[in-house]
Amino acid sequence: QVQLVESGGGLVQAGGSLRLSCAASGRTFSSYRMGWFRQAPGKDREFVAAISGVGGTTYYADPVKGRFTMSRDNTQNTMYLQMNSLKPEDTAVYYCAAQSTFRSISYDRSTWNYWGQGTQVTVSS
Repeated sequence: QVQLVESGGGLVQAGGSLRLSCAASGRTFSSYRMGWFRQAPGKDREFVAAISGVGGTTYYADPVKGRFTMSRDNTQNTMYLQMNSLKPEDTAVYYCAAQSTFRSISYDRSTWNYWGQGTQVTVSS
């Protein structure tokens, strides 16, 4: 079992930055690929970014490439999403998620094993 708790959301003006954190319980943090998804009102939950179990490989959705950066600290069971140059269209609830590394990466949210409760990010224009 893995429990995930997000933090760091808030209100920011367009062009600003936020850093989200996701703290995980459990002793097998490095055996999970970690990811971020987001869900805007009236829209489906969509993939944002992911990072491999040991942090050597990252994956980003096209809308956030060059603006968002994922990292993880396996000694602290924590991962991060640094979000720069934020746009109003980035407004959403952001969820962290864990996916077993025993499978190939999939961006389909049904393949992710554990989810946090979400944190709201609001970008004003």
